[in-house]
Amino acid sequence: MSLNEQVSKILENFDNASSIEIVDVLKQIRPQFKSNLTSEYLDGKIQKILDVDDESEKKKQCKALIPYLNWYLQGI
Repeated sequence: MSLNEQVSKILENFDNASSIEIVDVLKQIRPQFKSNLTSEYLDGKIQKILDVDDESEKKKQCKALIPYLNWYLQGI
C-alpha cells in the first residue's frame, strides 16, 4: 500500500485507526514537508504522543494532527 493510500485510509476511517498506525504514517510524511520548522514541530508532536500511555489521549492528540495528513495529500 502506498503512503498516499495509507493516509487516505486513515482519514476515511480515523476512529478505527490505531494511534501507532497514525504515528507511523506521520513519521513517514514528516521529512516531506518543505519547512524544517514544520518538520521539527511535527516531530515534537509525534514524540509527545509516544510519551503518553493512555490510548484515548493518544488518539485525541493524533486528531489534532489531521491537517498534516490533509496537507500531505494535497501535495504539501
